[in-house]
Amino acid sequence: MPGEKKATAKPTKSAAPQAMEVVLEDSINISDKDVAFEEDLLRNPYSLRHWQRYLEHHAKSPIAQQFVVYERAVKELPGSYKLWKAYLDQRKQHLTKRNLPYVKAQSEWESVDDCYERALVLLHKMPRIWIDYLQHLIATPRITKTRRVFDKALRALPITQHIRIWHLYLAWAKKVGGETALKVYKRYLKLEPNHGEDYVDLLVLMERYDEAASRLCKMINNEKFQSMHGKSHYQLWRQLCDIICSHPKDVKSIPIENIIRSGIRRFTDQTGRLWNDLAKYWILLNHFEKARDVYEEAITSVMTVRDFTQVFDTYAEFEESVISAKMEAAEAAEAEGEAGVDQMELDMRLMRLERLMERRPFLVNEVLLRQNPNSVHEWQKRVELWGDNAQKVVDTYTQAVTTIHPKKADGKFNGLWIKFAKFYEDGNDLISARTIFEKATKVNYKTVNDLADVWCEYAEMEVRHENYDAALQVMGRATIPSKQKNIAFHDETLPVQVRVYKSLRLWSFYVDLEESVGTVESTKAVYDKILEIKIANPQIIVNYANFLEENKFFEDSYKVYERGIDLFGYPIAFELWNIYLLKFIERYGGTKLERTRDLFEQAIEKVPAKHAKPLYLMYGNLEETHGLARHAMSIYDRATKVVAPEDRADMYHFYIAKAATMFGVTSTREIYERAIEVLQDKDARIMCLRYADMERKLGEVDRARGIYAHGSQFCDPRIAQDYWQTWHDFEVQHGNEDTFKEMLRIKRSVQVKFNTDVSYITAQMLQTQEKSKAAGGDAMQTLDRMTIGGPGEMAFVKSSAHSVKQTHGEAEEEPAAPVAVTNPDEIAIDDDEDI
Repeated sequence: MPGEKKATAKPTKSAAPQAMEVVLEDSINISDKDVAFEEDLLRNPYSLRHWQRYLEHHAKSPIAQQFVVYERAVKELPGSYKLWKAYLDQRKQHLTKRNLPYVKAQSEWESVDDCYERALVLLHKMPRIWIDYLQHLIATPRITKTRRVFDKALRALPITQHIRIWHLYLAWAKKVGGETALKVYKRYLKLEPNHGEDYVDLLVLMERYDEAASRLCKMINNEKFQSMHGKSHYQLWRQLCDIICSHPKDVKSIPIENIIRSGIRRFTDQTGRLWNDLAKYWILLNHFEKARDVYEEAITSVMTVRDFTQVFDTYAEFEESVISAKMEAAEAAEAEGEAGVDQMELDMRLMRLERLMERRPFLVNEVLLRQNPNSVHEWQKRVELWGDNAQKVVDTYTQAVTTIHPKKADGKFNGLWIKFAKFYEDGNDLISARTIFEKATKVNYKTVNDLADVWCEYAEMEVRHENYDAALQVMGRATIPSKQKNIAFHDETLPVQVRVYKSLRLWSFYVDLEESVGTVESTKAVYDKILEIKIANPQIIVNYANFLEENKFFEDSYKVYERGIDLFGYPIAFELWNIYLLKFIERYGGTKLERTRDLFEQAIEKVPAKHAKPLYLMYGNLEETHGLARHAMSIYDRATKVVAPEDRADMYHFYIAKAATMFGVTSTREIYERAIEVLQDKDARIMCLRYADMERKLGEVDRARGIYAHGSQFCDPRIAQDYWQTWHDFEVQHGNEDTFKEMLRIKRSVQVKFNTDVSYITAQMLQTQEKSKAAGGDAMQTLDRMTIGGPGEMAFVKSSAHSVKQTHGEAEEEPAAPVAVTNPDEIAIDDDEDI
């Protein structure tokens, strides 16, 4: 442009500066107030401070006068950044205030350009001047001049300052558009290659989709590329796919299908969307058959139900949209009287859509099987989907058993084999069913019991068809011992076929089968084999013994119990002894008493304490029923010494009851005394109460009192209140004032004894607190009331003594002399002890 050339010429030769100089020269008007400033400037022409003072003096002067002063100042100080910045800002501000467009005031805009050019002669390293100049030029339509000034700024400034220029340059280029914008962005990408996304956005905005797609491909293929906007590689893929699918006809420089397929292989978690993008690409190109092929390939290759749902739903919508378009076209043709769409083609498309919807359950099942081909459950569901299609069912079962890895099977793999065989059995094809079972028995399952179930089902099938001999032969083959020795049932390194003969489940079924259709001898042989290989459990022992008993082999059944007891220790042996002894007693009663006694002695010889009580009670009951009473008492006496501590008190009570029944109440005194010695405190306390009550009923008051006194050492008055209340009631009924005071004295001494024990003190405090909370009173008052010797004790003693006197018919005015009572078990008390 000629005008721009003129503007870029040297400032001293331009027409605008000449006009400005004329104006400035005409505008010089020095007043009296300016004389002092002028004289200072004459003396100091290179002083920035003096020029600034002069400019402040002219701050309110006409703008032309200010420009004259600025021109004089920058002429004297051409390298002063402050003067040039203030001058240029003043010129731009003056131009902006007048709101003059470039077209109407070209000379004034160019005069400002000239000022910037003159300033940049010495201040070309100042980015602020360049930025202001560029912002001034951006406001004008001079594209070429603006671009050249941008280039000059980039050449003049150091590289560290370029970013400030590029922000303006890119924004201006995007606004201008066209080839200018593209070339500017390409130059910028050489400096900052990671900002390629902005370039792609610009290309899309300018509808240059082919170049945008190519640029995105380069960014995606560059493994070192880092998005400045935080986008992942998949998001860049999505952007590329959106561009391709939205404008397939514009993108020609890249292999679109290969690119999308590589994305499908790379981003496995988003395959559904990428398959849909590929199909959409072909749809927009009107290649419907290729799109249909893509959908079919997708639904048979995706690995997740989510991706399958995305593809299938889009596929169905595509088919529906094609059919709808065909039907609308047919209606439009009929309305215009023209030939319509081929009806056969329309019917074919409808059938295709219907067939697609029918295939959905099978396709979903295929997806799940691709995820986990070892899923037994999904294979079984696939068999159920085929329904009555026998050939497809057989093909599915065959594919399943050949695909599933036995050790990795998810579910019961043996159950699949069994159902496969049962399918043939339901079709009355026993030969094929046997063939399937034979193959199933050769599979190395995860566990031995899986193979055992297959053998059992094989035999059950023969039983259902009344082939009993064949069933027995099957179980006989299944239980053939391995030739290897010392085989461990849980040794996973060995195949299950080697270990299956030790499966108790297999032998249990074999025994049941022998009991049902075999002979007694064959059944006994199977039971003996179980015991021989040492896999029997207690239930097998009991079943074997019951079987022998039912067939009148009583002695053999007893031997089985004894073998089981030897095989198992306690506590299982305890249960076997119980059954064995009950069976023996039920059969022989007292006819073989000595043998029965020997059995009981064997049973209680090694019995643990916690299991001893039932055996001793059964033993004692035998002696009571068929033997001697003294033998029974001897057994109960032995029982009290060997039973568990928690059962000892009950055993003593039972022993005492039996002794009282057989030999009278007086014979229990020795048992009571021994029980009180060996039992724990809480049980001894109860035993003392019963012992004393027995003596009271016999009229032995002194013996009962002595027992109460002896048992008091186990009874803290604050805890065992029932004991002391019972003794109190006893003294009220059978005692006198002296015996009652003696009871109180013992109570006080026992309490003192327990007060020295930390554990009893703690228990007392807790009990006191609980009682005080329940009563709502003060804890200390409650404790005072419970303490012997507190206020009110004497009144209590007197009232109790009075009741004792009245009970014995004594007069209050004339107390009788106390009667001396001879008690051999009386506790000696010192006479000088306070009452």
